[in-house]
Amino acid sequence: MTFVIMTGGIDLSVGSVFALGGVLAAWGSQYGPLVAVLLPLGVCGLIGLVQGLVIARGGLPPFIVTLAGLLLGRGVLLLITDEGATTYKVPPDSGFRELAQGSLFGIGYPIWLVVIAFALGALVLHRTSYGSTVLAIGGQEDAADLMGLPVVRTKVITYLVSGLLAGLGGLLIASYTSSGVTVLGVGMELEVISAVVLGGTLLTGGAGTVLGTLVGVLLLQVIKNVINQVGSLNSNWQAVVSGGILLVVVTLQRWLSRESA
Repeated sequence: MTFVIMTGGIDLSVGSVFALGGVLAAWGSQYGPLVAVLLPLGVCGLIGLVQGLVIARGGLPPFIVTLAGLLLGRGVLLLITDEGATTYKVPPDSGFRELAQGSLFGIGYPIWLVVIAFALGALVLHRTSYGSTVLAIGGQEDAADLMGLPVVRTKVITYLVSGLLAGLGGLLIASYTSSGVTVLGVGMELEVISAVVLGGTLLTGGAGTVLGTLVGVLLLQVIKNVINQVGSLNSNWQAVVSGGILLVVVTLQRWLSRESA
C-alpha cells in the first residue's frame, strides 16, 4: 500500500483480497502445502494485475477500480464458502501449519517474513529505478511520462505486488488459525491506509518511506493495546481513535504542503 499511495493511487481491495487469500489457502491445504501457498498468491496476484492494467492502461480512477475489486473479492469469497456457511480447515498433518506456527531462533516465521518484506521494500524504493519512478509518478505523472519513464508498467507492477502481498497475509493468517475465516479483512483497507499515512506517506503521492509505514503499523498496534488495557473503553474506540488520528495527520500533511509551496 505504501508504494500504491506513493504513485498517487489507492487500493481499497486489500481487505477482501486478504480474506480471499486465507480461504483459498485453507482450501488448498488439503492438496498439500505447495498448493496452499501458490493458489492464493496466483489468484490474489491476478486480481492485483487486472486492477493495475485497468488503472494504468484504461485510465480509470484507482478509487473506483479497487472498490470494484473489493466487491469482486468479497463476492468470490462468499461464493466459494456458500455465503460463509462453509469453513475450510487446514488438515492437522499438513505442513502448511508450520508456515505461521513455526519459528527460527525462537522467532516466528511471520516475523522473519515481515523483516524481509520491509527490507526489500526499502531497498527497492531507494536503490532501484522502479522506486524512483514510483515517486516521480506520484509527484507529477504527466511529467514522468514526458521524461520517458515507464509509467504504465510501474503502476501495473505496483498493484500486482499489492495483490500478492495481500494474498500472502491471507495465507499466513490461514496457517496461523488453521482455517479460512470469511469475516476477516472487513475494513482492513482503511487500517492499512491509516498506517501508511500515519507513517508520513503523502496521501497525494510523491513522498514516503517504508520505514515510516513500519512505524505507523507499530503505533496503531500500540493504540489498540492501550485501549484494550483500559477496561472502561469498548473495543470500538479503536476505530474512533484511529480515524481521529488519521484525520489529524492528513490535515497536517495538507497544511505543511501548503506552507512548503
